[in-house]
Amino acid sequence: MASFCDHHGEEPVISGTRGSGTIFFGNCNLACVYCQNYQISQDPVTQQDNHVAIEQLAGYMLKLQDMGCHNINLVSPSHFVAQIVSAVFAAVKKGLVLPLVYNTNSYDSLETLKEMENVISVYLADIKYSRDDLAFKYSGAGGYVESSRGAILEMYRQTGGLLLNDQGLAIKGVLIRHLVLPEGIAGSRESIEWLAENTGKDIGLSLMSQYHPSFRAYKYPELARPINRKEYLGVLKLAKQLGFHQIFAQQLLSNKLYLPDFNSSRPFGV
Repeated sequence: MASFCDHHGEEPVISGTRGSGTIFFGNCNLACVYCQNYQISQDPVTQQDNHVAIEQLAGYMLKLQDMGCHNINLVSPSHFVAQIVSAVFAAVKKGLVLPLVYNTNSYDSLETLKEMENVISVYLADIKYSRDDLAFKYSGAGGYVESSRGAILEMYRQTGGLLLNDQGLAIKGVLIRHLVLPEGIAGSRESIEWLAENTGKDIGLSLMSQYHPSFRAYKYPELARPINRKEYLGVLKLAKQLGFHQIFAQQLLSNKLYLPDFNSSRPFGV
């Protein structure tokens, strides 16, 4: 486990007023050249010092609940599912009642996801690319398109559209994130049209303008800048035209607001 905190920078239906109880897992199963979390996602040597026992992980979940967080938000959990499930069961025995958010890049196996049925309340899932060659070039993810789309369909089968409680907080369902990249690299139109045709329009759709050329992005000229107004508004307009019921948007200046420092106990500064 790389870090944990009450995170106030997620979508409003996730962070609410008291924060999302976020647990970050190290050594992501993708290798994005522009990853803003590169300190923990792509530094396996350092992450060797962050191993925790099942009971410790359960304790962090309970601590976040005691802090008043609205949910337990498991970030990059795909490669630790067995350990997470064990920790959840241990925490439930000691009083954990918060909904669980599975915060994933969607590069998940269907077998693993099926084991999470009736365990996960909310799937907070990326749809990163619509072309496998670009997914491999920039994230080292072979077969990403088929894998992620199959994963999203399974998540939707399990939980359905995004359901909010009377406080406006997500308690069940699927919320898809799409990070708009420069030069159309993310294939935004293709991915959003696929979602419209293959999932219910009752999913949450979070369109993210926060791309910042982090980590090794400077080595790729096409990725070495933030997105511009035209690129983002074009994607937002398309989503509205396609009739999604719950769209979450960001300001264009968001690329300067979500740059964590995982050497701090408060990675996002609040």
